Amino acid sequence: MSHLSAKVALVTGAGQGIGQGTALAMAAAGAAVVVAGRTLEKVEETRAAIVAAGGQAHATACDVKNPADLARAVDAAVQQFGGLDVLVNNAQEVPLGALNDVTDEAFLAGFESGPLATMRLMKLARPHMVARGGGTIFNFTSSATIRWDMSGYGAYAAVKQAVRSLTRAAAAEWGPDNIRVLSIAPHAESPALKAWIQGNPDEAEAFFRTIPLRRIGQLEEDIGRALVALCATDLSYLTGATIPLDGGQANFD
Repeated sequence: MSHLSAKVALVTGAGQGIGQGTALAMAAAGAAVVVAGRTLEKVEETRAAIVAAGGQAHATACDVKNPADLARAVDAAVQQFGGLDVLVNNAQEVPLGALNDVTDEAFLAGFESGPLATMRLMKLARPHMVARGGGTIFNFTSSATIRWDMSGYGAYAAVKQAVRSLTRAAAAEWGPDNIRVLSIAPHAESPALKAWIQGNPDEAEAFFRTIPLRRIGQLEEDIGRALVALCATDLSYLTGATIPLDGGQANFD
């Protein structure tokens, strides 16, 4: 795939996991990529991998809870590569656990790094996308939002459901600007999922049995390349939807 040539992408949380896999896939498809993450050393490694493969990338430190960092990340895309066409809102802290165990601080951090950071970055990106004739925004949600038994996932699901609502609103409000906005609900071999599997082996075994394809997605090949494909002009009529990249496990109907 090379249909992102001359496009510029900003990917948060690009130092590892889904963010890194997506950044590598975007660069392989021809995009110049700003890789943003809380730990500069990690995103520098992602940048180096992209450059070594012949791509273009710029690394920047970014704590998504810091509005100034978000503005600097968008400015980096414009200053380094001339604009912004694709935004991947991946980085987020998530509040996990039973409601009695989730602290106010953890819950607020989930909302500040999740829906609030998502909204802030979308608003920062919008004028630059308008100037380029449109763009594509990916926000990340989770199948936890539709679990029949929400025990242990209520705070997490609340944060992720808020992101879905913002996605629908942005898709509706910015459609006339040719800006498409999609929610992605992935299962992938991220550090967070691996830690969950190790910490919850019995639940993880049952979880795997609910995935029709019987495997977790690969970071670049299954998730990153899917996002690249969703940027294609062939899919330019798709917006406001939740895309489950999860091997068929969730039912968002």
